[in-house]
Amino acid sequence: MSTTQERAAAQKRFDLAKSGLDTVDERFASSKWLVSALDKIFPDHWSFMVGEIAMDSLIILIATGIYLALFYVPSSTDVVYAPTSGHVYLPLVGQHMSEAYQSVINLSFDVRFGLIMRQAHHWAALIFLAAVFFHMCRIFFTGAFRKPREINWIIGLALWQIVSLEGFTGYSLPDDLLSGTGIRVIYSIVQSIPLVGTWLAYALWGGRFPGSTFIPRLFVIHEFLFPLAIVGLLTAHLMILWHQKHTDFPGPGKTETNIRGSRVWPQYAMKAGGLMMLTASVTFLLAGFVQINPVWLYGPYTTYTVSAGSQPDWYLGWLDGSVRLWPHWEFRSFGHEIPNPFFPGLLIPSILFGIMFAWPWIDKWIYKDYGPHNLLDRPRDKPFRTGVGVAAAMFFTDLTLACATDLLANNLHVPFERLIEVLQYGVFVGPIAGFVVAYWACLHLQRTDAHPIRRPVGGIIYRTASGGYHTVGDVHHDDHGDHGDNGHGDSHRDTPGGHGPRRDAPTPEPVAGD
Repeated sequence: MSTTQERAAAQKRFDLAKSGLDTVDERFASSKWLVSALDKIFPDHWSFMVGEIAMDSLIILIATGIYLALFYVPSSTDVVYAPTSGHVYLPLVGQHMSEAYQSVINLSFDVRFGLIMRQAHHWAALIFLAAVFFHMCRIFFTGAFRKPREINWIIGLALWQIVSLEGFTGYSLPDDLLSGTGIRVIYSIVQSIPLVGTWLAYALWGGRFPGSTFIPRLFVIHEFLFPLAIVGLLTAHLMILWHQKHTDFPGPGKTETNIRGSRVWPQYAMKAGGLMMLTASVTFLLAGFVQINPVWLYGPYTTYTVSAGSQPDWYLGWLDGSVRLWPHWEFRSFGHEIPNPFFPGLLIPSILFGIMFAWPWIDKWIYKDYGPHNLLDRPRDKPFRTGVGVAAAMFFTDLTLACATDLLANNLHVPFERLIEVLQYGVFVGPIAGFVVAYWACLHLQRTDAHPIRRPVGGIIYRTASGGYHTVGDVHHDDHGDHGDNGHGDSHRDTPGGHGPRRDAPTPEPVAGD
């Protein structure tokens, strides 16, 4: 084909593509929205990318979950493990188990990429929850929940709780001994609800524990109900974020009415794409080289067997620890009993989550600050809020340690009862000590205005050629930290009003914003 013919063919392809795009644009006016979307500004601070890790992990979860669902059998029907072909796990041959557990064994050993997909799914769930948890902590400590973002704070908390429940239902589906023990704990907590607990547990499990319909119901909840809720809440979260625009840390050139950072295209898209590939790589490397949840070692669940050293995944460890540390208290009045699991399993979590949901309004009342905010606080600037956050972290850490009391007692050679007492005292002492230390540290940082990383205490001393000594700590000192420049002279601004300076220059030109 000659050069002229190649150019003619290329022009023809261009005309066809342009005609198709023009047809779409005439009907949906998509070009205007697309230009506006690609021109949106995102802050450059690294902590904002943790939310991207959460979304990347969610994509991996959906992809691997679809693959696993093709081979998983959600049935509690009793079968005997006696495969006649493929890989056979000899220690389980001849044992009774549910069809669900057998399908997970076959998925792990006989399905191509089955074990990799199982472990990638589990690791992605742990990374997803860790990213969501870190994201919520950043929002709390920097005051990003303040007006006008109270609703997004509530959505984020609800998303965190549903994701935790989704993780629990996921690792309960194999019906192995470890997950069955966790289901039994949840059954006891549901049954402990005053007045309606027995009836509710009977309805959910389809009869007495363990029931014959719970695994199929759990599969529907895990595959459809919770994922739809997660996607819906995440969509609402991102829509509100897109409308209200990002918060940002204080810094030179940053105000309550502008945002400095990188445009969606190409800078932010390249960073987000690279981070997604890195997240996927780390997840599948863990899946390939770090074993997790080897259900064939635990064996099938039986109601009369409980293994020592059983703990849930880390994000629900605090709830299990709460049940273990609660004293042996029960109350009976008017012919009704309030069983022991109700208090640590439902009452305490309800109080804690109630405070967390109401915190934006509690924070307003504490600081008498009812105005809108787009610039974030440094944690040191709000010592009380930071102290409360650290106290909560100490509280949950103590409860999480309590979910492994049997392992800790054996490995540390400490009497089990003594360890329980220490952790029970730690529930009160730990948060108080954490609050005091954090509050004092914030006040100290306020007085010195030192950056705990960038500026070593006492400054930096260097010696000149003439033999003199000089302190140059000030050159490393930044009052608020400049997080706006991306390091390439490519910082941009976005103004909530829709117009404003977008690029740092001696004479910035007004460019239409969002």
